[in-house]
Amino acid sequence: MATSYGRYVNTFFFRSRRSSGGDDEPARSPPGRGECIPGEPTKPRLDDEAEPVRVSTDLFRLRCACTASQTEHCIDSKMAITRLACLLTLLSTHCYLSVLAVVLKTNDESPWTNEFESIELSCLIESISTTNPRIEWKKIQHGGPSYVFFDKKVSGDLENRARIREPATLVITNATRSDTAKYRCEVTAPDDQKSFDEIVIDLVVRVKPVVPKCSVPKSVPVGKSAELRCVEEEGFPKSQYQWFRNREEIPDDPKTSPKFFNSSYTLNSETGTLKFSAVRKDDAGEYYCRAKNDAGHAECGPQMMEVYDINIAGIILGVLVVVVVLLCITVGICCAYKRGYFTSQKQTGNNYKVPAKGDGVDYVRTEDEGDFRHKSSFVI
Repeated sequence: MATSYGRYVNTFFFRSRRSSGGDDEPARSPPGRGECIPGEPTKPRLDDEAEPVRVSTDLFRLRCACTASQTEHCIDSKMAITRLACLLTLLSTHCYLSVLAVVLKTNDESPWTNEFESIELSCLIESISTTNPRIEWKKIQHGGPSYVFFDKKVSGDLENRARIREPATLVITNATRSDTAKYRCEVTAPDDQKSFDEIVIDLVVRVKPVVPKCSVPKSVPVGKSAELRCVEEEGFPKSQYQWFRNREEIPDDPKTSPKFFNSSYTLNSETGTLKFSAVRKDDAGEYYCRAKNDAGHAECGPQMMEVYDINIAGIILGVLVVVVVLLCITVGICCAYKRGYFTSQKQTGNNYKVPAKGDGVDYVRTEDEGDFRHKSSFVI
């Protein structure tokens, strides 16, 4: 009964029901205004003809004259009407507050662009009643905010590179990598019930990688380890690396490719290193590296890596030749010593001979000087 009446009330109209008589039941006079019909769901009656009535608080003040058997139906009717009145009141209050509140939205909370291109940071005003709201943009970077748009003009590092498109969208031209940051759009509307709202937009400016620096060993013996390096530091987001041999990409796992199945290497796409634990003859070839990110890619020039076999017999023969040569040199030196080719006489203080005196010249040795000096001279 209550469910049937609830559906009836949701139509927001009350219709009168005319009494109908028949042969099997006694005729009944039409019930009066606000009366209940025994034995049927309780419905309020207004007039004999159907008439739409505006829902208001006065509508719910009904006088229901019911019999004892219809008391429960009358209670259910009053509860349903009370709930409807509360719902309408809440809806009207919400609509009123929405008109008196500033509400913002954006088309993209995480936009991106390539370096030196343009980008729009959308800040749309869904509802506002203030005619001249205050609009501000702030850049949040390195833990603190800084003004980008304040007092109706662009400032900071975006000066001469940005503008405001009505009502509050920020347009950045010639974006650079330093523009990567969070941006906050703030709108203040003093005449609104909710006078402030803000949205945060996370902007990423992508930078294409430059030519990476590649390091490839020129020659490696079979069975030895080798390491190839690739470095690129200009791209943003950070570059990922790929290695190629003879213009064919080297997979991360050698077991996934028949051509590299027998190779023993590890490839790190984050750091750009390619390490061979034991080089094989098949690993020889031209190697080059590619650095890539969402903005593009760049490659270094190909470099040749040769793989050669170690000649064990040649190494042993070379060692023997060196040993024989050293042995011959040693024997020769010993023979030369025995034959006196390396002996020499050394002069000592006892072997010193006094030079012969010249005519008319006397030499005197003093203790102070420790040497000879002239005592007399002669005249030619």
